[in-house]
Amino acid sequence: MDPASQDINLNSPNKGLVVDQSDSLSDVPVEGAVGNSANPLPPGLTEEEAEELRIELTKVEEEINTLRQVLSAKERHATELKRKLGLSPLNELRQNLTKSWQDVQTSNAYLSASATLDDITHSEAYKKTQETLSQAGQKTSAALTTVGTAITRRLGDMRNSATFKSFEDKMGNLKIDVTSQV
Repeated sequence: MDPASQDINLNSPNKGLVVDQSDSLSDVPVEGAVGNSANPLPPGLTEEEAEELRIELTKVEEEINTLRQVLSAKERHATELKRKLGLSPLNELRQNLTKSWQDVQTSNAYLSASATLDDITHSEAYKKTQETLSQAGQKTSAALTTVGTAITRRLGDMRNSATFKSFEDKMGNLKIDVTSQV
């Protein structure tokens, strides 16, 4: 068993198992990689030093790929554990929102704003403003009711007028003419 293909994380559910490297990113070139022989050596760097850097870069890239694989396995394992525990993304969101709301309610800013709001609602100015707005709302409601009643009465009077009756008769005759032609 090749040690490079083993899952090296001791807490992993795949500990000691061979990790599938078919989806490995080891053949994906890294930007600025020194491994390209078409690149000339930077000034002050010998061929031997460049080769050592290439070897170190290769090792670092392999470590990065291994870490990606370990992380992916851990994420799959965490998802499976959450599924077994009945934790859905919606439940997690709900729990996060609940905790965040509790954090907000216990924050200094919220408590200070809440205390200020309580002070305002118990002040004389607030009570007078509330009373004035309540009276204005009642008077507006009464005025609108009066206007509605007046409009209703006026429409009733208009409907009983001779002009409207004549118009209604003409429209009735027009309806009869149109339906008889169809």
